[in-house]
Amino acid sequence: MKVVFSEHAVFEMKRRGIEKESVKEVVERPQQKIPSRNNKIILQSKYLDSLQNKEMLLRVIGKRTGKEILIITAYKTSRIDRYWQKEIIE
Repeated sequence: MKVVFSEHAVFEMKRRGIEKESVKEVVERPQQKIPSRNNKIILQSKYLDSLQNKEMLLRVIGKRTGKEILIITAYKTSRIDRYWQKEIIE
């Protein structure tokens, strides 16, 4: 699947210190896929942040368009319990 980044996503990723390769990795191998409103999807994976030396969650919000996924935004958070789904219904 081809990954396309919106201008907003590129701006926010740069501001938040998130590499494109990290986002592509989550898109290709997410630990969780969560359906969202307006045909959007949330892809997320846990990882160890070496700068903060703690487990973090990288969340990628996108929209599928044919064989592409348009990345709307991406952010990392330490509030894993808030976003991690115990049970996902697709």
